Amino acid sequence: MCGIVGYIGNREAYPMLIKGLKRLEYRGYDSAGAALINQNGELSVYKTKGKVSDLEAFCQDKDISGSVGIAHTRWATHGEPSSLNAHPHYSESKNLAIIHNGIIENYADLKKKLISDGVHFRSDTDTEVIVQLIEYIQTKKNVDLLTAVRLALHQLIGAYAIALLDKREKNQIIAARKQSPLVIGIGDNEFFLGSDATPIIEYTDKVVYLDDDNVAVMRLGEELKVVNNMNHEMSPEVRTLDMNLGQIEKGGYPHFMLKEIFEQPECLENCMRGRVNVDANKVMLSAVIDYKKQLLNAKRIIIVACGTSWHAGLIGKQIIESFCRIPVEVEYASEFRYRNPVINSGDVIIAVSQSGETADTLAAVKLAKENGAFVFGICNAIGSSIPRATDTGSYIHVGPEIGVASTKAFTGQVTVLVMLALALAKEKGTITDELYASVVKELSGIPEKIKKMLELNDRISELSRTFTYAHNFLYLGRGYNYPVALEGALKLKEISYIHAEGYPAAEMKHGPIALIDSDMPVVVVAPHDEMYKKVLSNIQEIKARRGKIFALVSKGDDTISKIADEVIEMPETLECLEPLIASIPLQLLAYHVAVCKGKDVDQPRNLAKSVTVE
Repeated sequence: MCGIVGYIGNREAYPMLIKGLKRLEYRGYDSAGAALINQNGELSVYKTKGKVSDLEAFCQDKDISGSVGIAHTRWATHGEPSSLNAHPHYSESKNLAIIHNGIIENYADLKKKLISDGVHFRSDTDTEVIVQLIEYIQTKKNVDLLTAVRLALHQLIGAYAIALLDKREKNQIIAARKQSPLVIGIGDNEFFLGSDATPIIEYTDKVVYLDDDNVAVMRLGEELKVVNNMNHEMSPEVRTLDMNLGQIEKGGYPHFMLKEIFEQPECLENCMRGRVNVDANKVMLSAVIDYKKQLLNAKRIIIVACGTSWHAGLIGKQIIESFCRIPVEVEYASEFRYRNPVINSGDVIIAVSQSGETADTLAAVKLAKENGAFVFGICNAIGSSIPRATDTGSYIHVGPEIGVASTKAFTGQVTVLVMLALALAKEKGTITDELYASVVKELSGIPEKIKKMLELNDRISELSRTFTYAHNFLYLGRGYNYPVALEGALKLKEISYIHAEGYPAAEMKHGPIALIDSDMPVVVVAPHDEMYKKVLSNIQEIKARRGKIFALVSKGDDTISKIADEVIEMPETLECLEPLIASIPLQLLAYHVAVCKGKDVDQPRNLAKSVTVE
């Protein structure tokens, strides 16, 4: 949520800030702004409601000179989307300007106190409280800016990533974070700042991921300085980015989402590279090798996640229980952290998050560790907060995911969960050699089968035109494909704004069947597996009520194809791997329906890529 960009160096800052904001548009936002210090030491703030392009238009006749600046895209939390509430925010004297991601939970109390001491506010935001508090402390205590920032942060309750300019210190940016990501890029006598690495990669591959409760001081001509809230100097680890510019460009596709759908065969090959060895009939995960004892001794596994990652967790639950014979629970991280869960020292918590910054999942990790559980992270973003907070884990290695609606991260998460289940089951001796070998071999062949599904893109595009009239959709599946139905419904409602619900097919008779009529499209995932006959019965019940059926079936199916209105055939695979194939046409269906309806596919309304607030 929200995007932060900063630059200090010898180049003109404004063009780099605008380009950086455009790189971060995928995160979701409703307003944009920038603050610049020119050579005369004047601090200017420009901001407007709307898109980054609106900010560019607003700044056309403004003084945008200067080699020091910060910029922001806002996703409204406190105060409606408006130019007044957009970031950056001035302090009362206009000596300071701040941008902020996150939520300050005690902002109202702080604001009330500052107002009683004579401070005047211009906006409705929690963010303005931070900059006003910093200036208040700086003035009352007569301290330097770094000290004032540290003292102010001690009073804040909540999450923040901030960047701050002071026109009296025109060669300096101060940044700090707590539970909201912040990345500093290190160049040749220049620094870059971003809420993730996408605005930075074009200029440098050397980065520092700021830790919680740390404050960074970037000054021209000096080394990066990082201190904690107690003013103890830290030694930040400089990392090399495993990312290139081409990964965050559209590459000729009309949308990032379509590009990322088509990247999945290559992404899953990258996910399995060095881990799945068909010739040796082996799956190797370093986390299982290094932490075998903790994982094998688990009495219970709890998967915590949100949204699409939660759906991947539901599939992981079935695979782990089937192969490893360990009880698995799947929890929404947002509920898990607040319901006083029973966590034992022998439990293993698996935290799943594409961004590695999901606030609720990160809080669940913290709670689990406080209660003595062993925590395993499954993430995409290298160096993000969850991998650094967990005991061990596995990256999914599918590359940056820019489209807000997750596609390749979902299949990457499922693939890692399959590999984890195989590796654990082999060590525990709970899987037969025959089943193990067949799953390893079939898993390695999944990318080629996904390519076959992608060849149906044009057909699905044509079919999607017939569904744009719909106001509601029902998605049905059984077993491993019930979470696929949930994920398919989520994709459709995220980007087309059509109401859609996913259900276990057998549960249809317990309520949703009342909704079925000739105007209700029903998507049914019905491969020829153990549940086939059961799902066939459900399809017949839908047809008897004149529902419009879009069915995903195994290649060569000659039964459902005679009943359904539209059929997409899928290559056959093992039942436990069906979600990796079945999810592809549902992603394409959602994409093309949204395109037909003229929706903004990559930046759907009200949504953000990385949900770093509750």
